[in-house]
Amino acid sequence: MTGVKIWIGSWIKDLLILVFLLIGFAVGFSIRPLFSGNSGVSHTEEVTESQTQTIWTCSMHPQIRRYEPGLCPICEMDLIPLSQTESALTQIELSEEAVKLMEIQTSPVERKFITSEVRMVGKIEFDETRVKSITTYVPGRIDRLFVDYTGITVRQGDHMVELYSPELISAQAELLQALNRVRDLSPGSADTVRNSAQTNLIASREKLGLLGLTEKQIEQIEKSGKVLDRLTIYAPRGGIIIEKNATEGMYVQTGTRIYTIADLSQLWVKLDAYESDMMWLRYGQEVEFTTESYPGEVFKGTISFIDPVLNDRTRTVKVRVNVPNFDEKLKPNMFVRAVVRSQVASAGKVMDPRLEGKWICPMHPEIVKDHAGTCDICKMDLVIAHSMGYVSTGDSFEPPLVIPTSAALITGKRTVVYTSDPNSETPTYLLREIVLGPRAGDWYLVEKGLHQGQQVVTNGNFKIDSEMQIRGKISMMNPTPDSMQEESQMTTLVSRSEQTICPVMGFAVNKDIFIEYQGKKIYFCCAGCEEKFLAEPEKYLTKLPQFQINRSDK
Repeated sequence: MTGVKIWIGSWIKDLLILVFLLIGFAVGFSIRPLFSGNSGVSHTEEVTESQTQTIWTCSMHPQIRRYEPGLCPICEMDLIPLSQTESALTQIELSEEAVKLMEIQTSPVERKFITSEVRMVGKIEFDETRVKSITTYVPGRIDRLFVDYTGITVRQGDHMVELYSPELISAQAELLQALNRVRDLSPGSADTVRNSAQTNLIASREKLGLLGLTEKQIEQIEKSGKVLDRLTIYAPRGGIIIEKNATEGMYVQTGTRIYTIADLSQLWVKLDAYESDMMWLRYGQEVEFTTESYPGEVFKGTISFIDPVLNDRTRTVKVRVNVPNFDEKLKPNMFVRAVVRSQVASAGKVMDPRLEGKWICPMHPEIVKDHAGTCDICKMDLVIAHSMGYVSTGDSFEPPLVIPTSAALITGKRTVVYTSDPNSETPTYLLREIVLGPRAGDWYLVEKGLHQGQQVVTNGNFKIDSEMQIRGKISMMNPTPDSMQEESQMTTLVSRSEQTICPVMGFAVNKDIFIEYQGKKIYFCCAGCEEKFLAEPEKYLTKLPQFQINRSDK
């Protein structure tokens, strides 16, 4: 019995020794990193842990950042985890209820030909090419004005003025004398004499023509053999008398203006176009306009001239439109509201099927032909239509990539849109920075950043952007998220406050001697300082800049 007790006691003793050895090994292994110059964790594992460390923030105060859960120090709400992946910074997940409350709507990114409407205002003016003046060709006295007030309509060839002119009487006498010399020539007269008489007669006729007499008047003088004491001046063309500059009994000199006549069968409309709309305007485009005098009635014209100089006070350019007015409904100085509808092709070019492959006159846009030639009016050579800024037949007619204007959030420096994620089970929206082309009506041309078929948010995008800002993510006004800004600031602080002094002895640190404490490296000047630090760590933490950052954050 005694031997059994001795054997049991020996067995228990051996067991206790084994237990103590295991406990000692475990304790030694756990505190080994504190006394080792090597942390025992590879650099890759350390980086991975730092990258995946969860940051906690407040949904109401996104500037609050913590590395552990808790309450917001401002509103005492529970902190929520904030992912730091790049994709998470540009996307947001919403519940179905939130989508309905935010009234989010999307539209597809598509390729199609769109029409840009350029609206302008202006007024009607006389066609300068159809305004003529009636002037005197010789000095004299006005004995009679057949048209004695402005506004009256005259036809071409109507008599306008009777003028007494001594110079004209002398020229008629010269004509009669030259005519008598020709008639007095005998059949046997020398050829030299005959040619001289004929030359004088022709010169006298031409002189009277230059003085304003018509061929009919000259023939009448030759037939009657009498001098006309008064010259009748006729209207060179039909139109409206818009100016009357003389009165009966008035003495005039050569070139004195008596009347100004304007033909109202064709007018000009001068419109003011803003410089932002200039890219959609082309020579030869059709213009529609309305007036206050005829509400509901649409008149049409053709752009015939675009002023090459911008008005620096109004920031507008004058656009001239040729308008037919055969019924004379339109009156000069009427105000009009006009619109030009430009069909937009790829790269923001303007296309007009009416002028595709056509030839047009650079002075008269109403003259359009299928082949090269000359203008029927001014005889100038026709030019190909695409030289006026239209898409040529050799260019690509691919429709432009467009999005609705309400989809774009423009800050002045950058433009962002929100697109829906079709592969997500819950409503997810992604922020995308894009490059826009020109605006055409209710559409923007997209140069870069989107592709056909994507769904862009057209309603509720400001609400989504506000939620992105609240969560501290990348948003319209914040190209860098709050967390990255804070991290950058923290990095700057760390770089400015890097540990260079041993907290125990106050000497310069040796980078090969360090320990890990609370997840941060602490450097010492010699190995003996490690034990002193671990004995009273709180005594030395205030001297370490890496721990001062954490304390200021708390």
